[in-house]
Amino acid sequence: MHLVKPLWLTHPGELKDFEVYSCHISPDGSRLVTAGGDGYVRIWSIDAILNSNDPNYAKPKQLAAVSHHSGTIHTVRFSSGGKYLASGADDKIVCVYALDPNAPAAVSTFGSNEPPPVENWRVLRRLIGHDNDVQDLGWSYDSSILISVGLDSKVVVWSGHTFEKLKTIANHQSHVKGITFDPANKYFATASDDRSIKIYRFTSPPPNATPQDQLNNFILEKTILDPFLASPLTTYFRRCSWSPDGAHIAAPNATNGPVSSVAIISRGTWDGDINLIGHEGPTEVCAFSPRMFHKDPPRPDNMDANGNTLQHSVTVVACAGQDKTLSIWNTSYARPFMITQELAMKSISDLAWAPNGETLFVASLDGSIMALVFQPGELGYPASLSENEKSLSKFGAGRRVGIVEGTDALLLEESSKAGELKGVQGRMGALMGDSGSQAPPITNGANGALPALTNGSTPAAAPQAPTEPPPEQRVEKLKQRVTVTKDGKKRIAPMLVSSASGMGESSLPQTKLVSATTTAGGRSDNPHNILDLSKPYDGFPKGGLSSMLIGNKRRFAEIEGDEDRQVERRLATSVRPGGAAIVINGENGLLPPAAAGSRSEGTDPPKVLRPAIVNPSLTVSHVRLAVPKVRSVIVRTMDGSEPPKANGVDPTTGGKAENEETVILEARNATGPSRTGRPQDHDPTRINCTKKGQSLWQDFLPKAVLLVTGNTNFFAAACEDGSIYAWTPAGRRTLSALVVEAQPVIVDCRGWWLLCITALGMCYIWNLETMAAPHPPISLAPVLDIAAHSQGPHLTRSPGIIFARLNSEGRIVVAMSNGDGYTYSPNMYAWQRISEPWWAVGSQYWNTTDSSVGNVKSTKDKGPAKEANDQVSIENISAGIIPMLERNTTNQFLVQGRAFYLQRLVKALISAEGYETFESCVSVAHLENRVAAARTLGAREEFKIYLTMYIKRIGAEGLKGKIEELLRSLQGDPFGEEDDDDEGKKTTKKEETICGWKKEELLKEAVLILGKFRELQRITVPYARLLGIVNGRPDDQAMITDM
Repeated sequence: MHLVKPLWLTHPGELKDFEVYSCHISPDGSRLVTAGGDGYVRIWSIDAILNSNDPNYAKPKQLAAVSHHSGTIHTVRFSSGGKYLASGADDKIVCVYALDPNAPAAVSTFGSNEPPPVENWRVLRRLIGHDNDVQDLGWSYDSSILISVGLDSKVVVWSGHTFEKLKTIANHQSHVKGITFDPANKYFATASDDRSIKIYRFTSPPPNATPQDQLNNFILEKTILDPFLASPLTTYFRRCSWSPDGAHIAAPNATNGPVSSVAIISRGTWDGDINLIGHEGPTEVCAFSPRMFHKDPPRPDNMDANGNTLQHSVTVVACAGQDKTLSIWNTSYARPFMITQELAMKSISDLAWAPNGETLFVASLDGSIMALVFQPGELGYPASLSENEKSLSKFGAGRRVGIVEGTDALLLEESSKAGELKGVQGRMGALMGDSGSQAPPITNGANGALPALTNGSTPAAAPQAPTEPPPEQRVEKLKQRVTVTKDGKKRIAPMLVSSASGMGESSLPQTKLVSATTTAGGRSDNPHNILDLSKPYDGFPKGGLSSMLIGNKRRFAEIEGDEDRQVERRLATSVRPGGAAIVINGENGLLPPAAAGSRSEGTDPPKVLRPAIVNPSLTVSHVRLAVPKVRSVIVRTMDGSEPPKANGVDPTTGGKAENEETVILEARNATGPSRTGRPQDHDPTRINCTKKGQSLWQDFLPKAVLLVTGNTNFFAAACEDGSIYAWTPAGRRTLSALVVEAQPVIVDCRGWWLLCITALGMCYIWNLETMAAPHPPISLAPVLDIAAHSQGPHLTRSPGIIFARLNSEGRIVVAMSNGDGYTYSPNMYAWQRISEPWWAVGSQYWNTTDSSVGNVKSTKDKGPAKEANDQVSIENISAGIIPMLERNTTNQFLVQGRAFYLQRLVKALISAEGYETFESCVSVAHLENRVAAARTLGAREEFKIYLTMYIKRIGAEGLKGKIEELLRSLQGDPFGEEDDDDEGKKTTKKEETICGWKKEELLKEAVLILGKFRELQRITVPYARLLGIVNGRPDDQAMITDM
């Protein structure tokens, strides 16, 4: 072993070298990056370090020195692919750098002794998400996510593609000082000063992931406490490491009794029974070598016929900390096989292995950076990388890379990846504020309004603005500008040097006035390219000059019995500084709310008059639902919004109610005594439709009203005797009273559809436009009594109804208190379960969406309103019916703690023998259930989104049988052939669409999604040719035919 410690390998300071807090090596093994207390990220050539004793070595030593933090940098890490470099500092910011292929400017910073940079590392993103110092960073092994941890006890997950914040995890109770990733890309572990290590399970998010998609990702799997119960809190870091075979975690700063140790945590059981004991002080950092080793070199006697080794592989781990000692262990021995004491003058802060596994770099707080180069065979003999993949494959790691099937397969794969890359770029542009093509800014005096075009006219050519001369001509003109002095002599005016050098536009915002016509047409949320300077206002305020001089504040009104104005003083002292008292503007001045009295005349709040009278036969009914009580006033707005308050004041803002112009239907039941002396002869119910306080129409009903509903198409009222009345918005009755068998308990409307559920659990649905029903009345008994006799040891009560609603297709949707969600299929005459707790605990897709980033647009883009009539847009899929039912399942089952034993069962099944594919199967089944539910509900947008998610998943799983069957079902009739019989002709047109989408469109999208999976190209390429996605050349076709 050789120790290499060049004198120039430091973060130099004026009096002493700065502390070095972190180091890391690029995946190609050519660069070493270090971070120190000088605020610089320095990138070194490893070749120069290893050849530092060669006086003839003339290549650059320091490749770059980047300073974009305002404080000490605690951690630097290269991404697994080597494309990015991330750094975290005590300024609470994470910086992400990328190597610019363009050569850097060979000019050093003024006043700096830094050598000119060789490589141009520029800041790509600055990530803001922490409230305190950032202590450590970690990239996943596929570079799909970046995780930062810090002293604010937070674990922040960033997308490795768009660098959008995906999730903030706050499970730790103290500073988080270490992060490491599982090489199999299934878990990551964080170490904290709360004396615990937490293991999180995750699934690599796609490039177009959003925070809403990842709600159910990055889930806490296990909290490990035992090895750290007495660990000291004096360490600056707790940098743990995961072994290359994925089987162990080395965790520093553990204790075994009174002795400091390094805990080795086993995967799966997550116990820390193994301890590496020997360090005299607390350890701060552990680092596994990225290669696995064999005891003996490969020889014919220790290899099989296929060239695979028969030796047992071992892993090597290095540990260091506050005792300034470096120890190196492997799994073959109970003692360290190398100990280097007093390696530095202060604590060792970080360790980094080169990709070959035989060179270790050490960073210390005394400012030293050194390399330990081990001779071949000293640590063992490195195993091939296939050994790593073989060890990780049993944990589910490894990608299936197929063989390209031909030129058409390559074209299809490029088309698939191009669409995905375009979506990612679109999302990054939207996140960074790019608004795409923007109109040129309008300067002061220009008119931004376009001329109105009439039918058959063509726009007149706008007069061309004088073109600006090239910069060279402008400079020459400025140089030759002649001025005349006071004595009449001609002189060439001197030109400012700064105006001649670099005549380009300044990068600062230009102060130009925006024309009023640009903002009058409509508001745009896109950022302006120029500053908007407001026009000076020279008018007087309301009340004229006197109000501007002495103010227009109204005085308090005189209140009877308050000659000393105690109320006014109390109100003035009760408000906070800078606030204002809540008063009412009365006729004689300002009044407190209590003295003003109520403005409403006869608008008493609704109160319960009596229980509804029900038929005694309900007591022996199979299904009985609670009947609403008779209330004095029942109010419903036309748009379904909250009705305004009686005094017309918004209670939240104190101002005028915004929905004053809403049309309101009010049912006022009789409250006074009978006019004839008999209790049954009560006054009729008064139906009143108003707008802005003015009555639009009025009607009377003989029976008491229980419920009212309405929209822009009709109003409806359900009475105590089971009769239902309907009116047009103008108050016309278009049909006679509908009579049901019991009192209505739920009434809802959507479009022209009206829903009524009675106390006997019968569901009626009518279309008031066609005066028809899609199916006969159906009973809620199968939904309410399902599993009432539970399979447990005793009976359980039936679930209750949380809500029952209609969608735009007239399908009833029912959510239950046990977390289930149902809809009734009018084609199959049966209830179907859409959502249930089984998916909530077993599926990876619960409460997540795979929203398409290709649809992220600027707010200035005008388009049809997709949210109307339940047509859910792709960006707002969480507003759909299926996610609404799944949220109800979450609220009723998961949030209330009913899922404890079911979650416990599922966790046990995931690690049990014979259930290796359990989580994957349940997730695929959940997606299939979503697709089927969207088709049953007629939810067009949701169907396409869930079908896309399903295709992506089965493509990633390589389920060839399901893929072939799905593509065949979407193929339809590509040549437009119809059967000879009449029945075939009738059904051909129907089969060409699914849920409102053309089968050909869905098939094309499916083939493009599956095109990037090479192992599926034998299936997808024929469909790509059929759809014209790829056009093979004649010679290619002949070549394939000959094969």
